[in-house]
Amino acid sequence: MDLRGQTALVTGGAKRLGAALCAALAAEGCNVVIHYKRSGRAAADLAARLRASGAKAWTVAGDFQKPSFAEDLVRRALAASGKLDILINNAAIFDKQRLSRITAAAARAEWEVNLLAPLLIIQAFSRQVARARVINLLDTRIASNRADAVPYSLAKKSLADLTRLAALELAPRITVNAVAPGPVLIADAPGAARERAGPLPLKIRPTVRDVVQAALFLLKSEAITGQIIFVDSGRHLAG
Repeated sequence: MDLRGQTALVTGGAKRLGAALCAALAAEGCNVVIHYKRSGRAAADLAARLRASGAKAWTVAGDFQKPSFAEDLVRRALAASGKLDILINNAAIFDKQRLSRITAAAARAEWEVNLLAPLLIIQAFSRQVARARVINLLDTRIASNRADAVPYSLAKKSLADLTRLAALELAPRITVNAVAPGPVLIADAPGAARERAGPLPLKIRPTVRDVVQAALFLLKSEAITGQIIFVDSGRHLAG
């Protein structure tokens, strides 16, 4: 699929990987709706930069823990942009909680943002579009049983299953695929430590650009659905 003239809704699009995805889509000629929760200034600044580059860009706020947020988010994105062709479920929260320390409130928050929100947004999105592409952002943890972030890992594993289920149910109108990054992102605070990479068979840490390129490949592909691309330098193979 040629991305020129297409319009994408990117959740959590104001910062980090989300912002990189928005910028890459704009560079491909795509227009972008940038969703944010608290990062209104960052979203507005990003939208201004994308417009300066020749793309159309809009911002929409949305709290995934509020009732009816999904229908409202898609409705407002459509009202701003006029159409939607792509959905990228990038927004997520991450909290390291081992089994012995999990609280119900923290686990519920992880599931609401990392699993329930993408599910409901896909549902609302699929009701409003004729043909489209969906990309879910996962995590290399889905291929292992690491015990350092149990609610997060369970939610992302379930999102991987949802990717396949939605791909089957929404075909042939909508393709649904996913990208599972490894240890990619650098913490916001200058000098803050990055997450320990663990074993990397390729001996290099994957970059944000690597993740973005995988997402673009899936968006442009006409005959791929229900697939997950691991961008982790082989980390998932090491268990």
